[in-house]
Amino acid sequence: MGLFSFIKGQFIEVIEWLDDAGSMVHRFPAYDNAIKMGAKLVVRESQAAVFVNEGQIADVFGPGTYTLSTQNMPVLTALKSWKYGFNSPFKADVFFVGTANFTDLKWGTTNPIIRHDGEFGIVRLRGFGTYSARVKDPGLFLKSLIGTRSDFTTDQISGFLKSMIVTCITDLLGESNIPIAYLAASYEELSESAMDRVQPGFESMGLELTLLLIENISLPDEVEKAIDRRSAMGVAGDLDQYMKFQTAEAIREAASNPNAGGAGMGAGFGAGMGMAQVMGQMMNRPGENHAPAPSNGAPGTAGSGTISRTDGTGGAGGHAENVPAASADAAAGTVPCGQCGTALLPSQKFCPECGTPRPQKRFCAECGEALADSAKFCPNCGTKV
Repeated sequence: MGLFSFIKGQFIEVIEWLDDAGSMVHRFPAYDNAIKMGAKLVVRESQAAVFVNEGQIADVFGPGTYTLSTQNMPVLTALKSWKYGFNSPFKADVFFVGTANFTDLKWGTTNPIIRHDGEFGIVRLRGFGTYSARVKDPGLFLKSLIGTRSDFTTDQISGFLKSMIVTCITDLLGESNIPIAYLAASYEELSESAMDRVQPGFESMGLELTLLLIENISLPDEVEKAIDRRSAMGVAGDLDQYMKFQTAEAIREAASNPNAGGAGMGAGFGAGMGMAQVMGQMMNRPGENHAPAPSNGAPGTAGSGTISRTDGTGGAGGHAENVPAASADAAAGTVPCGQCGTALLPSQKFCPECGTPRPQKRFCAECGEALADSAKFCPNCGTKV
């Protein structure tokens, strides 16, 4: 190999980057080699090439194939003070920046968000979701975040971007005043509002937030359990239905616990059914008078407005029954309806069941004896009626 061939081999003739590692920024490994004037620069789709001269951003190239010359490197030509037609090798740092969307980036709250809710009071919220971003201004991005690093990935910046997103979402939730019960119906609106708030911060670093999604905003386990109990009560309805629901739950839990055996299941079933019956009886008799009844065989009190009668068996085995005096008098003056046999009170002129007029009393014309409705002869004197 001749001296000319050796010197020519030290010049870089092709500059390109095959992105296969998912990096956001890649520094072309030129080392101390000079770039040949007229070298080929290959910039693929979703890439940008940035030339840096002694730490200062120079020319930026978008997708395409370029032959480097003073004509397509005006900034670098000015910085180097090259004259027109300059054709000597030169040294510069070349950075390739990925401009594609970096998707499925995660964000989540490290600490709970304290928020006041009108229904649940002060609660702690946690949230998480995903976002996508891309490099919008390669030059500004290099100047703001990269510096002299030779390689840069999303992992090195995701923590900082996540903090920006969480801060904006925390502030947004505090100002929204949306009840916790309705937060799930507002995820899309909250995501759009949060994206508008975060976007200026991203653009100040040469980035663009292309998508922000709130996947979930959750409550502490204790609050979620309280909500579940309240929902169960709402499904059960009244207390009677709730007791039945609790009984069914006890049976299910006993059946799912094989270690308890048949005795445990029977005990749970019996306890649940017993409680349901007691509560049902209490609710079905809200106005019942629970005053103690007089003991068997005790005579009625004369001043209490009741009369005492027995079933005729007498002695200690007789069962006393207290009947109101007014009811006894009314029963004594009743007359059976001649059509259907319904007992008619003295004040009733027509039968309330069939509408038949009240039977009129008949008397014997001979002796004046009261006659039954069906009597054909007087039972006292035998006169035909």
